[in-house]
Amino acid sequence: MSAPVTSSRAPAAPRLTAAAIALFAVSVGLIVANLYYAQPLLPRIASAFGVSVGTAARLVTWTQLGYAAGLALIVPLGDAVDRRKLTLGLTALSVLALLGVAAAPVFWLFSLASVLLGLTSVAAQVLVPFAASLASPERRGQVVGTVMSGLLLGILLARTVSGLLSAWLGWRMVFVVAAGALVLLLLALWRQLPRLPAPPKVAYGALLASVVRLLREEPVLRRRSLYGLLAFAAFSVFWTSLAFLLAGPPYFYHEAVAGLFGLVGALGALAASWAGHQADAGKGQRTTGLMAALIAASFGLVYWGGTSLWALIAGALLMDLGVQGLHITNQSEIYKLHPDARSRVTTVYLTSYFAGGVLGSALSSVAYVRFGWAGVSALGAAFGLSMVLLWWQARPQR
Repeated sequence: MSAPVTSSRAPAAPRLTAAAIALFAVSVGLIVANLYYAQPLLPRIASAFGVSVGTAARLVTWTQLGYAAGLALIVPLGDAVDRRKLTLGLTALSVLALLGVAAAPVFWLFSLASVLLGLTSVAAQVLVPFAASLASPERRGQVVGTVMSGLLLGILLARTVSGLLSAWLGWRMVFVVAAGALVLLLLALWRQLPRLPAPPKVAYGALLASVVRLLREEPVLRRRSLYGLLAFAAFSVFWTSLAFLLAGPPYFYHEAVAGLFGLVGALGALAASWAGHQADAGKGQRTTGLMAALIAASFGLVYWGGTSLWALIAGALLMDLGVQGLHITNQSEIYKLHPDARSRVTTVYLTSYFAGGVLGSALSSVAYVRFGWAGVSALGAAFGLSMVLLWWQARPQR
């Protein structure tokens, strides 16, 4: 098997203190939150610019497309340039993009700034393999789990924070406050991120070609990427249609309640650290099967949640535990493959993960329109059962 483009430098010695791990976790949470601040503000944004809600809703897609482009084109650079400089540069550009979003006088400039915000927010995915590379092998799963807990909390709590700030200060100030938070983060990262020897220069074309080669030649990476695709598809199936369910009978809740479900989902971040410990103990395969089963089973409660709020909450919690636990297990396993190619491994995995989110969101809306909440529940369960079958097929034979 031809190896991916790698450097000849020795792996960095372990140097992560508890404070450094906490900084990584807070950093990725604040950075990835940039992708989600606008979601609960879309009606206000549409009104401010005089566009339809449907047009404003495309902002979510455009921001995610910018993020996807960053995953494919920027994150691999983490294996060929100084990760510290790359992180600081991207974070500084995110500050400018947030201020551009806040100050945009017309919708097309607002949209352009949103795309740039998505593109630069991949700094979070530069930091995750950065932390993994600094961790000792026996603690790598635990470190990745802790850092990813911060990222997951950023995803889940961004909507709630955005809604509260908007009601208090106005929607534009949400992005100004976010920019201020990133400036403080930038100062902390500049002071605390370790300076490591720069890797040898690698041609950009060769770097991207090695990403494709990794996908082709690493069966563990392909399988873990497929697990991630199916898990995030199930996650997106639930969250895409939840607001529709809560707005209609028997609930008739205000749209803000759907955002509060993020607080329920945030408890799923507790699975991240546990899953990392299990991966460090060599139990990644067993944990994978357990998490896949949790996701599949959760949609039974989700279906019951069509008429029972407590069942809906329990299903959301169980589903999120499974998705987050599986995500950490996947990353712990793929980071064992190529120590000098962790950024490119991240690109392969997260591109698949993102594709699952797009697939789940698209199919969820169709399922809800045609078959109601039962269709959504069945679709999510199908993704979960597919993971269980894939895990069963790939399990080691005694």
